[in-house]
Amino acid sequence: MTPSPPTSSTGIRFGTAYYWEYQRAPDLKRDLDLMAEARIDTLRVGESVWSTWEPRDGEFDPGWLTPVLDGAHERGMRVLLGTPTYAVPPWLQRKHPELAVVRADGRRVPWGARQEADFTSPTFLRYAERVIRQVIGAHGGHPAVLGIQLDNEPGLHLMHNEPVFERFKAWLARRYGDVGRLNEEWGLAYWSHRLTCWDELWRPEGNTTPSYDLAWRRFQAELTTEFIAWQAGIVRELVPGDRELTTCLAYQRPALHDVELSRHLTVTSGNAYYLPQDALAGDSPVEITWFASGPAALLQAADRMYASKKQRFWVTETNAGSIAGSQLNLPPYDGQLRQAAWALVARGAEMISYWHWNTLPYGAETYWGGILGHAMQPGRVHDEVAALGAELERAAEDVTGLTPDTDVGFLYSHDSRWALTFQPPLTPDGRNPDPDSYERILATFYQGAVDAGLQVGFVSQVKRLPVLVAPALYCLTDETAAELEAYVRGGGHLIMTFRTGYADEEARARTEIAPGPLRALAGVRYLEYSTLLRPVPLHGLGLEDVARHWADGLELEGAEPLAHYDHHHFGRWPAITRHRVGEGTVTYVGTLPGRKLTAELFRHGKPTGLVATRSQQVTVHSAVNARGERLWFAHNWSDRESTATLTAQATEVTGRREPLQPGPLRLAPFDIRVVK
Repeated sequence: MTPSPPTSSTGIRFGTAYYWEYQRAPDLKRDLDLMAEARIDTLRVGESVWSTWEPRDGEFDPGWLTPVLDGAHERGMRVLLGTPTYAVPPWLQRKHPELAVVRADGRRVPWGARQEADFTSPTFLRYAERVIRQVIGAHGGHPAVLGIQLDNEPGLHLMHNEPVFERFKAWLARRYGDVGRLNEEWGLAYWSHRLTCWDELWRPEGNTTPSYDLAWRRFQAELTTEFIAWQAGIVRELVPGDRELTTCLAYQRPALHDVELSRHLTVTSGNAYYLPQDALAGDSPVEITWFASGPAALLQAADRMYASKKQRFWVTETNAGSIAGSQLNLPPYDGQLRQAAWALVARGAEMISYWHWNTLPYGAETYWGGILGHAMQPGRVHDEVAALGAELERAAEDVTGLTPDTDVGFLYSHDSRWALTFQPPLTPDGRNPDPDSYERILATFYQGAVDAGLQVGFVSQVKRLPVLVAPALYCLTDETAAELEAYVRGGGHLIMTFRTGYADEEARARTEIAPGPLRALAGVRYLEYSTLLRPVPLHGLGLEDVARHWADGLELEGAEPLAHYDHHHFGRWPAITRHRVGEGTVTYVGTLPGRKLTAELFRHGKPTGLVATRSQQVTVHSAVNARGERLWFAHNWSDRESTATLTAQATEVTGRREPLQPGPLRLAPFDIRVVK
């Protein structure tokens, strides 16, 4: 008997990637029935198999997917259909080996993984358009199709192919007009780099000029945006107007500007991978990698996705079981799948989709755990997914249209991230520069805001929020500096970190006294700074902590000191200062403080409201649904029972909907409770 179809008109879409073409013994009916029982209502298909769509040059076979679409439709499921352009078939790479991406070292990316092709090549675009029109033309109008995913995880490589470099020279010519201006803007008198014509521009693999590298990264991100926009234009010709357009974003990609790219999508989608078990505990240290480690990192991933379009987003990939290779087998503890899903929902996710339905018996992702294991039998993970699907379904009306609340804004700068990748300020091991310095600084302060019980929203320009953080805003324009001053004078609280304001929009170090145009606003100046090769004791705000990695030699010009170094040399300077300006306040942080002191910088922020907590292991977030009701999400990220506090009577969305009285709100180990 076929299970009744899951509801999907309201609430959170609940999905999985499903590739029956990968299976050695496919059983479509069994799979779809099991999915329906688990309340899975959305499938993601087709984006990885160009060689299945087009096994030989010009020979297409789109019909193999029809049974999947029909079967999904019969069960009330919807399907996200992908264009297969990120994984080229063997016949294409053999016919056109010149399409291979060239790396900075001059070597071609060997075929054998994915995303090996220069997607800007007219030759590649010709083949890509042909397969897109075949696939989307055949299936884009199917009633099961919810939307089209354009490519997948774009922006993996900075492409050094000769045609790409020629395009870069033309891009520079449009941007700067003539080489004389480029010489001036980039300081090319240095080391005899002055140009007399565009053909004298050296290739990026030999570059040592910061402004050049920033321009190169901006250009590469534009290529990625242009490619996705090109696909969107083709697909729009082929599908009904109600189909969503998206692509799955991996935010760590070097050639990606998510905000600009998302302008060409109707909904942003992305990866929300996390390391489970003890790494998902509230006291887990911040780690910078492609997966989240700790609750704050998972929440940060969600907040970045929301910020891409300033609207609700889809999580097209999150882990059901283990992630990565055969050496990292960490299936989640009981309750952690539920925890992670509700955290993403609280921060604006309107789809949770697992990678993937079944663990593959072969290929690069043999040990990337799906909802079903290699034995293809439902087990503990499947049962937890099914229970979560039923819970999300019961809460559908309450969680429809959730808009997450924001207490503190983080001003995210792609330019600063790129510039500090080329000239990193941090060296954790004392020898090697850390190309993730920008993300590490940002994550430290994001963790502090979460520890203080605040909710973060990322912004790409100055917004009127109670607190605004400018983490390592290295490439600061004069316009943004003026906006920050107006924000503070109007009553805002600005938290600045070291490296903020030190360079301009060309990644040139400013020649005025640091922090440049923000000096008067911050009420401090500095003429020197130092790497800290080991932590230095730090005291302030009633706490003892440590300063790590960096120290600005701050001199007071109206600001008051909040924290000092306990050190024979650095003790002459304050580590953190505060300055009152107009109706507002500026806090300047001249080092990377420890977790306790970072959280204390945010403690004055507004309380969360109906549910309150001060435990590092418990987080509380809130969001407003389509009916205007505010929901609170209380997470216990530990293996021990904990409590939050209800400040008024409430109703539990995830429980029996019986009234809850003010007082302690019990949270079992790895528990999540949602109340309104």
